[in-house]
Amino acid sequence: MDVGRLVSRSMRRYRDRIALDGPEGTMTFGESGARIMQLARGLRALGLETGDRVLDLQSNQNTYIETDLGISTAGLCRVALNYRLHATDWIRIATDCTPRVLILDAKFWDDAAGVRDLVETVIVINGDAEGAIPYERFLAEQSSEPLLLSVDPDALVSLNYSSGTTGNPKGAIRTHRNRMASLHNIITDFLGKVPDEHSTWLHAGPVTHTSGLFVLPYYTFGARQIVQAKFDPDDVVDAFEHRGATATALVPTMVARLLAMPDISRERMRNLEVLGYAGAPMPPEQIRQCFDRITPHMSQYYGLVEAIPPVTVLGPADHKRGIDGDLEILTSAGIACNGVEIRIVDEDGRDVPAGEIGEVITRGDHVMRGYYGQAGHDSTVTKAVRDGWLHTGDLGRLDEDERLFLVDRKGDMIISGGYNIYPREIEDVIAEVPGVHEVAVIGVTDADWGQHVTALFTVAPGASVSVDDVIEHCRSRMASYKKPKDVRIVESFPLNSTGKIAKKVLREELNAEVSS
Repeated sequence: MDVGRLVSRSMRRYRDRIALDGPEGTMTFGESGARIMQLARGLRALGLETGDRVLDLQSNQNTYIETDLGISTAGLCRVALNYRLHATDWIRIATDCTPRVLILDAKFWDDAAGVRDLVETVIVINGDAEGAIPYERFLAEQSSEPLLLSVDPDALVSLNYSSGTTGNPKGAIRTHRNRMASLHNIITDFLGKVPDEHSTWLHAGPVTHTSGLFVLPYYTFGARQIVQAKFDPDDVVDAFEHRGATATALVPTMVARLLAMPDISRERMRNLEVLGYAGAPMPPEQIRQCFDRITPHMSQYYGLVEAIPPVTVLGPADHKRGIDGDLEILTSAGIACNGVEIRIVDEDGRDVPAGEIGEVITRGDHVMRGYYGQAGHDSTVTKAVRDGWLHTGDLGRLDEDERLFLVDRKGDMIISGGYNIYPREIEDVIAEVPGVHEVAVIGVTDADWGQHVTALFTVAPGASVSVDDVIEHCRSRMASYKKPKDVRIVESFPLNSTGKIAKKVLREELNAEVSS
């Protein structure tokens, strides 16, 4: 099965159901399916061939769903440009993937000038511009009959680029097989059921990232999707309280903003069947607050750009067990999904015993084919993927029940006085202090120790917490070599394009202080 056939089936089976509810209004499966097919046929009519790259630059709106499914239906490779990145990042990505077409919202027209120069054809949404094809006219000129191509499961479906916070972005090659694996694991392991006419997914964060995983599963089974233009806590609550939303996925910084609302409650969020969270660790204390004030139906999932999520899932039953007293479970990323293999290995690639820390590696249909631009644009063997196993760069351990516990990224680990220190462990302890809102622990260059631990935190609205409160709590909860040498209150944290705390930026700023 491929994307085009799934769209065609939904177009027939659920013709009169509402498919999309976004800033532009509502649209049925019959209407949206017709537009998806028109887009697919139009792109092929331009002379594009299977595997050709199409850049897509939009923020959250209904047309984002159309282009996502339409480009795939045409057998082409979609490269979604994160609108939060700088224009120079867009140019780097475009230069790397050599696209033939750019689809963009008119509001990004000026900023994307450098990208426009790199493509043959520009299609503009929500406007008109000299030298570009208006999106609505482009669709109207095409037939809406289903386009059913014969697509190789291992053909490119998308290039997914890293956020660019650790150097030039690299494009992970995702295939139709990868996307179908994700659909399967979302249904069987994350949702635990097939979405239906009573299910509504809320795209509250950027669809370019974690929320976009759920476009195809919900479209495939005739379920509605609400697309919000941007994340806003009040709009999220309203979607569940008044608009029929039943599930969503957020990053922990978004969950923190919901918890900062004085009137958030389980009653207002009673229609919420699944609250997924991913992208960064969530401290156990924040999970407890979420459980108490938002919903007991929490599900964490883990994945990477190179291994399409979900790779592991920590479901509601384990969250309940953690809240009831087994707190360690709340620090787990869960167990491997169906069809996913996970191992923990040492520096030589040998398995380590249960409970010991090593690098997380994974194998299965969810793993990328390689990085684009390496080995003639068609790499199956890279530094990251060896013998079919993706070496994730994440440090973790497995317990006796095969639950995965992520310790940290290799690059975030702090080495002080010869000791390995994992920032997440310290962040979880600091998050226990009442009034602490968000935490980031960084390793800073130290002439005597190599690195020392610096902890930064924000204070929750209306709360009162001091640096001394945090220092005292750390003193009572951890070994001396792990305790932060420097603790600071900050107004806010820099965020990267996916909404995570930009630790690279913090490291650069703090290390610049030391060298100045």
